[in-house]
Amino acid sequence: MRHEHQHGAVPRASGCGGCCAGDQAPAPAAPPPPAAGSPAQRWRIPAMDCAVEEAEIRRALEAVPGIRGLRFRLAERSLEIDAEPAVTEQAVAAIRRAGFEAARWVVESAAPGRPRERGHASGAGLPRLLLALALAAAAELLSLTLPPGIWGPVVSMGLAAAAIALAGLDVLKKGLVALRHLRLNINALMSVAVAGAFVLGEWPEAAMVMALYSIAELLEARAVDRARNAISGLLATAPEEASVRQADGTWQTRPAADVPLNATVRVRPGERVPLDGEVIDGNSAINQAPVTGESIPVDKAPGDPVFAGTINDSGTLSIRVTALATHSTLARIIHAVEQAQGSRAPMQRFVDRFAAIYTPAVFVLALAVAMLGPVALGWDIGTAVYKALVLLVIACPCALVISTPVTVVSGLAAAARRGILIKGGAHLELARGIKAMALDKTGTLTEGKPSLVTWSLLDAAQDAAKVERIAAALAGHSDHPVAKAIAAGLVPSILDPKDFKALAGRGVQGEIDGMVYVLGNHRLLHERGQCSTALEATLQAHERAGQTVSLLASDTGVLAVFAVADKIKPSSKAAVAELRSLGITPVMLTGDNQLTAEAIAREAGIDNVRGNLLPDDKLGAIRALQVQHGTTAMVGDGINDAPALAQADIGIAMGAAGTDTAMEAADVVVMNDDLRRLAETVRLSRRTHSVLWQNITLALGIKAAFFVLALFGSATMWMAVFADMGASLLVVANGLRLLRASKVRAPSEGAPPVPSASTL
Repeated sequence: MRHEHQHGAVPRASGCGGCCAGDQAPAPAAPPPPAAGSPAQRWRIPAMDCAVEEAEIRRALEAVPGIRGLRFRLAERSLEIDAEPAVTEQAVAAIRRAGFEAARWVVESAAPGRPRERGHASGAGLPRLLLALALAAAAELLSLTLPPGIWGPVVSMGLAAAAIALAGLDVLKKGLVALRHLRLNINALMSVAVAGAFVLGEWPEAAMVMALYSIAELLEARAVDRARNAISGLLATAPEEASVRQADGTWQTRPAADVPLNATVRVRPGERVPLDGEVIDGNSAINQAPVTGESIPVDKAPGDPVFAGTINDSGTLSIRVTALATHSTLARIIHAVEQAQGSRAPMQRFVDRFAAIYTPAVFVLALAVAMLGPVALGWDIGTAVYKALVLLVIACPCALVISTPVTVVSGLAAAARRGILIKGGAHLELARGIKAMALDKTGTLTEGKPSLVTWSLLDAAQDAAKVERIAAALAGHSDHPVAKAIAAGLVPSILDPKDFKALAGRGVQGEIDGMVYVLGNHRLLHERGQCSTALEATLQAHERAGQTVSLLASDTGVLAVFAVADKIKPSSKAAVAELRSLGITPVMLTGDNQLTAEAIAREAGIDNVRGNLLPDDKLGAIRALQVQHGTTAMVGDGINDAPALAQADIGIAMGAAGTDTAMEAADVVVMNDDLRRLAETVRLSRRTHSVLWQNITLALGIKAAFFVLALFGSATMWMAVFADMGASLLVVANGLRLLRASKVRAPSEGAPPVPSASTL
């Protein structure tokens, strides 16, 4: 029932067990992003400068399998096709069959490591269009002021023809191609309308219509590209050069794109970090806003990750490069947003289908007016034809078609600026209807940094030092947060367990000195039949205190109990309250025991708690929530909760900055650990939905008003163009408002965000 992302395919590491129930091990590093395969090819399509033409090309490419992504740049009249070379050639052939010429984009070398692409920028045609508008105005003025005679009309017609040639030659060419392919797009409609007006002797009006239309198209393309490119500007925040340590210890400035993995880079105070890496020397505070949206700098010390494009506030840092420039977290965010912008939201598909019916219907109505008006309503032929031409201009679907993509794209970019990566318009639309939100405990509601609170022997005859060494050896081989906490809290052990293996959702097992030991949770001891009344009482005492308990046992008995506690995040309680205020039911799903889960849930303000869940149990819990509440979201780390993320209507991964697997696994990725971003995502979705309907209502309302004026009033062609193009610009401007309001937060969100990526 889910979307394109194959969440269930997220791999599991085999070397990690769950010392607290239900959680799986982190997966190994994910493969590079899709862009790392066959590079996307960019093509120039001279006849594409309108959202309607974009929609036609999309329809033409729907039948071509194997296309990974499309990126349209209307202002530059270009299309980037992400596909294998053979598929790209098929796509280009389909574009040409649809009546559009396509040529390879010219790329020249520019700044080190970055290409400079050469094309026809939209701004190059603005002076020409303004000249055409001036000629059209002069033709109108002459037709009104010159006395009757032969020269006045001739001069006026000449000026009008020149204006049409300057502003509309491309439109007329594209209109003829569209008519030849039996496509009633805006170019076909405008060509017929202008040609008809010229034949009727309305030369100045025909010129004015073409000039106004072309200028409006230019402004519209610029506005759409502004929305699409809003997030791409973040790439410029990463420096093009880096100071790299050489073999002799000196420092040399090199292009960031040429810096290899594991190189050492120096970042001085006030500079931006050029590449993703790990701090190996120095301490500083880093402003991570470009990646995570956090407004508060995050302290960094040796061992902490840093991200390209972030700002070093205070001390000098030496950083070991962990990702190439093309695979930085920032680059992956931009790549993911651009892919999301290329996807089509349900509302957009609906509008496109409506427009495909609306335009031919109005065209047929215009023909009926021209042919039946003189007979049925007593109009003269010239009046009937003129009214039909006005209807053709009104039939333009531009405002309607563009009303949805610009709004959705702006919403996606606004979310990305706040550190919320939404994988497509479908997820952005769906988030508004979330009724229940399931939250994992460890690392989601809690900080994910548990610490060993206490441990004690259960068998007084055992050697405490030996028990500690055995437990440390087993815990040290696991990547689970609870196991790591136990290992960190014990004296390091040099013992090396044999036949070590993970017991999914239960713990780990290994052989030491010929004896098999397990370090696991309450569930594991139950299954082994080693729980006693006294042990149950000991475990319940810890669990009521909100502590996660692990036990060391052998075949002969239970040797020791280890109690680990994890603090709740500062933002969790406020975030849960915000979800409730939005009408969303919060639910905790965790593999930890029920008593510990209830203790954490009480602190967070969650009433519905389900503990002792294995990964498959979480999957069943999500299904039950969907039946009970409807649209359900699952919030986890993107790795350990893969089945539940896959089943949920929307899977949300928290704290995923720098995590390849999490960015691939979820529908929504919150780049930091601030749970308040969850409610923010829902609010942004609801606001986007509201703007979508505002735009659709505005576009259809203006058309309806001029439809009535065209039939029963005195609407002129240039008035219809003003109305239609004005509606297009209005819906674009309304959609762009989402970019200006990148902080969609509740009034209560005043506390500083918690630090991100490194806390997982």
